[in-house]
Amino acid sequence: MLEHGGRLLAASVRYGIPPSEWLDLSTGISPRGWPVPPLPPASWQRLPEDDDGLEAAAASYYGSDGLLPVPGSQAAIQLLPGLFPTGTVACLVPIYNEHPQAWAKAGHRVLSLAYSTLAQALAAATPVVVVCNPNNPTAELHTRSAVLAAADELQRRGGWLVVDEAFADSQPENSVADLAGSAQAPNLIVLRSLGKFFGLAGARVGFVFATAEILARLREAIGPWALAGPSREVAKRALADHTWQAETRDALTAGSRRLQQVLAPLGQVAATPLFATVTTDRAHSLFKHFAERGILVRHYDPQPLLRFGLPAGDAHWQRLAAAIAEWR
Repeated sequence: MLEHGGRLLAASVRYGIPPSEWLDLSTGISPRGWPVPPLPPASWQRLPEDDDGLEAAAASYYGSDGLLPVPGSQAAIQLLPGLFPTGTVACLVPIYNEHPQAWAKAGHRVLSLAYSTLAQALAAATPVVVVCNPNNPTAELHTRSAVLAAADELQRRGGWLVVDEAFADSQPENSVADLAGSAQAPNLIVLRSLGKFFGLAGARVGFVFATAEILARLREAIGPWALAGPSREVAKRALADHTWQAETRDALTAGSRRLQQVLAPLGQVAATPLFATVTTDRAHSLFKHFAERGILVRHYDPQPLLRFGLPAGDAHWQRLAAAIAEWR
């Protein structure tokens, strides 16, 4: 099983620091999570039902009703490769590593294109191309027009484009979820998640946008009651809270600018509104430096990358700045 951010208990044991004393910046989950209210008892007591308003709220938020709720986009990542004939899949790497692993486990040959462009991925002439947009962990962002152009080229030769938009909510103008599976882009599959921008990682709610055929096969593979009732209720309300969404985008954008400035002494910095990634040949030493001070960040070994999520408040910002000053 691959390692991910958020393994706070393991870090606590390794470095001898109690979990309550850590500053966890390893996940890229928004520190400004949607404020979950008390939920109706029925959401806990009844089996989940599809016509509870979640799909309608998601269709309004994402701009398309060609969707399927899934128990976190991770479930779709694991199941999608099994819906395709085995072949070669191009992945722009570094990438969220569950993607290439899932395709390889399903019997596909994975072509890893290191630090490549969409154009280079298309030139590889594989039946399937997989990208994250914005990319996790490099923060590289492909414009909406570039992604749609790539999908169009793949469509002309019978190929598919899978786009993971787990971090796209902060910059929705670049999303292509509204066209995935449509007549304009029938070969486009988009994954979305409520874990990052909405800060609802524990609810395990995601969505897949694709053709009706792909969604039907995926629904069959996942089985009934894929999302728990409370998760559906929380997701429905969060997706409809447009005021909170606008305020949060502004707050995350401001926080991202501040984070880039704070991290500048460590190396080359690239960022999305939810995380910043430092490229440095001293990534391993830096990871250890922060961990010894109770600050958990994401190290992409063997890549020379460290990813930092946004601190939650002034005390956390000061603690991060102090650790950077000690390194310098």
